[in-house]
Amino acid sequence: MYTQLEKPLVVSLGEPAGIGPDIILKAFADREQSGLPPFYVQGCTEVLNERAKALGLKIAVKDIGIANSESVLQGFSSYLPVVQSLSLVPVREGQLSVKHGDFVIQAIKSSVLDIHAGVASGLVTAPVHKGSLYGSGFEFPGHTEYLGSLATEFYNVDCLPVMMLASDELRVVPVTIHVPLADVSSLLTKELICSTVEVLSKDLSERFGLSSPRIILTGLNPHAGEDGTIGRTEIEVIEPAVRELCALGLNVTGPFSADTCFHPRARAQYDAAVTMYHDQGLIPIKTLSFDDGVNVTLGLPFIRTSPDHGTALEIAGTGKAKPDSFIAALKMAAQMSMVSSHSCNGS
Repeated sequence: MYTQLEKPLVVSLGEPAGIGPDIILKAFADREQSGLPPFYVQGCTEVLNERAKALGLKIAVKDIGIANSESVLQGFSSYLPVVQSLSLVPVREGQLSVKHGDFVIQAIKSSVLDIHAGVASGLVTAPVHKGSLYGSGFEFPGHTEYLGSLATEFYNVDCLPVMMLASDELRVVPVTIHVPLADVSSLLTKELICSTVEVLSKDLSERFGLSSPRIILTGLNPHAGEDGTIGRTEIEVIEPAVRELCALGLNVTGPFSADTCFHPRARAQYDAAVTMYHDQGLIPIKTLSFDDGVNVTLGLPFIRTSPDHGTALEIAGTGKAKPDSFIAALKMAAQMSMVSSHSCNGS
């Protein structure tokens, strides 16, 4: 399926005390049955070897030195290729350390550099934990914002990173993300909605192969405000945004009452739903696709996906972590890479 993938994916190890190593190793062990695209890890061979022992997995983990597309593609069937990001102090499953922060940050940065250098076709990030990052002086609200900063640093572009949660059942994009619910109304603007939808539409076209993606917007209030009787955000902010987006030629409709947008008949009418706040979009997709949902960062000059879950420190090394979402993230990144490549080649 992925024979057209000319370059491997790069995986950043994430928080080493969490389940990142577990899901990477489990996915690799099942690579043939799952039909995985080739990938290598920016991380630490010692951590992966120790975790493989804890999980009872007999996996060959090989430090390949410098990232090289050809060596990864040739060796992936026999061993898990690893590029050593930094040497790491002994890691104990489930126990955070501020000493992990520099390692995690370097693995992410090196991964983006590999893509920029043409070694890798896209990035799949294992989960990070803000506790160890902030202890190392990390100055960003989260993973996505840091990737946006790296895009500016290495690609010299200003971008608006947009979070999309995706599965075979549904794609959702929240306009506001990790903010208190009480602040959502004041943060919603026509400009923010338009910018978010423009990024979404562009990437659905260029990286998902949808020539004229159908996008709906939900309302903020119950019943989408019911003509202003339950709030005026729809009339004053969301409807003007829809008119402006339609004037740009985008296939956008709404706002619709969120409680009617996610049943099967409704989902068949659109390619992505843009919601006004975090839970409005993430509750339906996690209900439909809890194990295999994928977090995709749109708006970057490179492809980035990640599993739709956290570090799960409490089950690291126990064998309980499921690799389903990570496997789905690998496959989606590979598919996006192939679509992007065909688009660039004009085919």
